[in-house]
Amino acid sequence: MNPSQEAQLIEQCRTDAAAFGQVFDAWYKPVFGYIMRRTGNYDLSKDIAAETFLKAFLKIGGFQWRGIRLSSWLYRIATNELNQYYRSSKYKPQSLQQLMENPQMEKLLHENADDEREMMEQELKTYDNYNRIRQNLLKLDIKYQEVISLRYFEQKTNTEIGEILGKNEGTIKSLLSRGLEKLRNML
Repeated sequence: MNPSQEAQLIEQCRTDAAAFGQVFDAWYKPVFGYIMRRTGNYDLSKDIAAETFLKAFLKIGGFQWRGIRLSSWLYRIATNELNQYYRSSKYKPQSLQQLMENPQMEKLLHENADDEREMMEQELKTYDNYNRIRQNLLKLDIKYQEVISLRYFEQKTNTEIGEILGKNEGTIKSLLSRGLEKLRNML
């Protein structure tokens, strides 16, 4: 989706809540995959993804178009939710009850859930090396986990990562370099 299409979609979402379904359809799978690869836990990933999209749904009216892509905003919300999970001993989605009270959002989240679960679990089993790397990645500081996951698992550019994390591109390059060196030393 190009920037002008994103801007139009954001405007639609401000006046028509059902238009958010397009946002959900376009970005749920990539954002969920990012969360799943970070946590390795399907149920937890579903909770964090639900919280991510609920927060986006509730706040899209205040989204200001400043050249930062909608997908970067969604990844930023997901990253913040992941950070909240890793900081707390037990993740408790604050808005999940609100989500279940909204029939449109509940329907979107539950469509094809069994197929998605099976596919994601099979994908994780298939990649033994990924699991080994992921386990070592979790031992790194969160700042390194974020940039490495976004760069290599989500194929985001350094510019996109900078947008998502709110950091300049030089900082992203430095974090990637240091994080990869630490990961190499662990492996």
